[in-house]
Parts: sequence; structure tokens; C-alpha cells
Amino acid sequence: MRRNRRVKIVATLGPASHNEETMRRLFEAGADVFRVNMSHATHDNLRDAHAIVRKLETEFSRPIGILVDLQGPKLRIGKFESGSIRLTEGDVLSFVRREAIGGLGRVHLPHPEIFQAVQQGHTLLLDDGKFKLRIIEASDVRIDAEVMTSGVLGSRKGISLPDTVLPLDSLTEKDRADIEHALSLGVAWIALSFVQRAEDIAEARKLARGRSSIMAKIEKPSALNELKEIVDLADAIMVARGDLGVELPVEKVPGIQKQIIRAARNAGKPVVIATQMLESMIYAPGPTRAEVSDVATAVFEGADAVMLSAESAVGKYPVEAVATMDRVAMEVERDLLYEAIIHAQRIDPEATGADAISAAARTVAETLNLAAIICYTASGATSLRAARERPHQPILALTPIPATARKLSVVWGLHCVLTDDPRDLDDMVAKASRIAYQEGFALPGQRVIISAGVPLGTPGATNMLRIAFVGDETEDL
Repeated sequence: MRRNRRVKIVATLGPASHNEETMRRLFEAGADVFRVNMSHATHDNLRDAHAIVRKLETEFSRPIGILVDLQGPKLRIGKFESGSIRLTEGDVLSFVRREAIGGLGRVHLPHPEIFQAVQQGHTLLLDDGKFKLRIIEASDVRIDAEVMTSGVLGSRKGISLPDTVLPLDSLTEKDRADIEHALSLGVAWIALSFVQRAEDIAEARKLARGRSSIMAKIEKPSALNELKEIVDLADAIMVARGDLGVELPVEKVPGIQKQIIRAARNAGKPVVIATQMLESMIYAPGPTRAEVSDVATAVFEGADAVMLSAESAVGKYPVEAVATMDRVAMEVERDLLYEAIIHAQRIDPEATGADAISAAARTVAETLNLAAIICYTASGATSLRAARERPHQPILALTPIPATARKLSVVWGLHCVLTDDPRDLDDMVAKASRIAYQEGFALPGQRVIISAGVPLGTPGATNMLRIAFVGDETEDL
């Protein structure tokens, strides 16, 4: 099954969609990757989803990715004796380490790391940003904060500190257990929550040991201070706009989204735009105009993938949400301005053989108006460099490794096909031409350009280009 768009769609599974029939319909509607949110899912849920996805892969003869999204640390206040308290602007609220039921003017905060890290003047947010407080005094056992937003605060609500780098590991014991379970199933992607520093990525990568790729979620303001280092260490990036919009002024989020996309594209790393893209479709059969524009903006910016969260997990119209996102993406990519915008954002190749070959393949394909770019890849590196160029021509990624094909399911423009390694260069050309025809990318007599590493099957940089007719004639470059 060939998609008629280059941007990919990630659909989150949940009560509305976690069954074989709905997942089949989601895939048919356009989902390329299924996300399992471990904040709500169990190991049994993940195992069941994995089995269904593998069944769908066989049914549709197409690699399908699974993204396991870790919960990360959850910071919450304690309980109130009456279940809630009223906050009034100008009041002073005291957060205390001593375990006790909270009451008027006092809140139990069972997180010693916060007491160690906060400073006077820092901002404190409660209940997904509904309440804002400013810290006026802090010690190892007590934090006094001035209330800046009035309202009723309930027990066990979340707390976040946008100005504070907390001395917390990004991985909890639950996350480590979830990682091990995901790795035992062979999932393609693990999304790491609560990333504050580059070293958070290193810890997750050590646990994964190359068995899965790591996607860093940018949801903390502190991560923006080390964005380059985080992008360098991660295999992919997710722009978690919901959490960013809680901890940062919402008017800053669009610019930050562009900044993160540009950084990821510059590094040749996939970037996923997430949260509230078609939020109204949780309850309504159609999106708002603003939501359509939001999806379109991400596509125009060259994001690798756009993601549905609650829309497909708990919404009333999960299949319709995927189908809507699919239609919007296709319409944007047909727009007369799309190619010009994508080309204007094109990144200069780095001084490496892989980048030079990928840039050359794109230039040759566009200059000669070839039908497709075909990449033989083992690790996925060759295809990632080709996608970084954002060429006009479609890209076929040919690999003998299922894990590589599933990893590439989130990457812009890549159509992955599982195939055996070619026996020699002649077989390489013949196989590529045949698959291009079978997958609907080229007709007999049309030309394609083939890039491959030498020796065959060896991961690493590409060092060969060849133009081939969909037939027998070939031409070396």
C-alpha cells in the first residue's frame, strides 16, 4: 500500500481504538505509526497492540512502526482534608515536606528534589498551568509562594516548575520496566519524557543498547537550553506542545516549534509535531479551521510526522481524525507553494560522503526529472540522509532488516520495502527497478536513481550512485 503523501501520521491507541478492527481502519485511513502511551497502558496492552500491528504488517505487506511513550516522573501535590482548597490572588501558600494532610494555606509536597532546586523568584504551576505562583522564600523543608491565580485547587494535582532544573532522572523505575518490556517485543521507537538535559538521552540509550531508537520529547523549557546537544544524542525529536504551552507563554510555542523543526532537520533527525492538532475531533466529526491550519503549518515546515493523541485514543471519531489529517497533508503537498517553501528551508549538506551522495542524488533526480530515488540501507542512515534533502521525487528505502523498516516508518517521504540483499551490482539494479515498478513508483522506460553502500549490506555512508531505466539499461555516475 502506497501513501500519497510524504509526511507521516502517528496515531495514539486507547480505549477508542485499541482493537484489531479499529487499528486496521486507522491504518487504511493513513496511520503509519501506532503510539502506546505508557501513562495509561499496561504491559498486556502493549503486548496486544504489538501482536495486532505485526498481523497488520503481514496483511498489508508494509512495515508499521510502534512508538512506546514513557510516562516519566510525575510530580504531584498531596491531599487536602476537604478534597480541595480555594486559592485567592495575593495569598501566600506554604509547601511543606512533612507528610500531613493539607489545609488552609498549607500543601504537602512529597518531592524533596523540588525543595533542593527552587529559588526565590521562580515560577510554580499547578493543575496543568491553571494556577500560577511565584516563590518568595524557599528552604530545604518549606517553600512559600504567592498566589497569582484565583480558583479551587484539588488534591493530587500536578506541579511543574518552568524556571527550575530539577535533580531528577528522566527515567523512573516504571519507565525502566516499560523499556525492558518494549525491547523484548522489538518495538521501533521509545519516546523519552521529562527530558531536561542531554545526559537524560544518554541514560535511555544505555538501557536500549541499540535495540530500539530513542525519541526525545521536548516539553520542558530547560531542554531548549541544550537543544543542539539533545538533538545530537537522540534518534528523533517530538515537539510536545501541550506541556511546552503549560510551562511557557503560549505565544512562544509556534516560534519554538519552528526552531526545533529546523534543528532536527539540520541534523537529519526525524521530528514529530504532537498535541492538540485536531483536538475538537475528540467530540466532533470535523475539525476547526484553525486546527486544519495548524496541521498544514507543520506540513509546510517539513516536519516528518504529525501526531494524534486523545483524538484517536479516546475520541468519538478516531478513524475520521486520521482520514482528515491524511487529506490535509495531501492537499498541502499539492499546493503550488509547498515545493518552494520546502526548498527555501533546505539544509546545506555536511562535509561527509553520505551527505554529498544524498545531495547529488537529489540534484540529479530533480535535474533529469527521474521517477524516484531508491536507497539500499541496512541501518537506515542512507535513507535518513536522502530524506533530509526533502527531494521532489519519492524515496524508496530497500532493506533486508524489519527493525530498520519499522524505524523508518516515521521518516518524511520514505516508502520502505523489505527485500533480500542483492547478490551483486547487476542484481541491485534489477531488484530496485523491479520494486519501483511493482510499488507503483515508475513505469517501464522511466529512469530511477539508485544509491547504495559498498560493500553491500554494510551499514554506513553511501558511496555509489547509478541511474537505471526500469528495464535493463543502466548508467553509472
